[in-house]
Amino acid sequence: MTTEERKKPVSERALFARLSRRLAKDGDILKKCRFDSRWYGDFGNYYIVDSRNAISATHVDLEGWAREMGVLQPWERLEDDAQ
Repeated sequence: MTTEERKKPVSERALFARLSRRLAKDGDILKKCRFDSRWYGDFGNYYIVDSRNAISATHVDLEGWAREMGVLQPWERLEDDAQ
């Protein structure tokens, strides 16, 4: 069993909620762009909007940002979609 397999899986929805709550403290909002949106190519799956409604980050890596912000612990990992 590898180290990655031993980590506790966290669903994408739960990680989205955790990161949203953390970003809200700074006045930012995490948004998910629909795949069929005409803006999907520009924004990616996730993007961040600041308090002035300006886009502050695009193509957000959910797991990477969550680790950077401290909402995803070292013993946790983003759950695979294949399951």
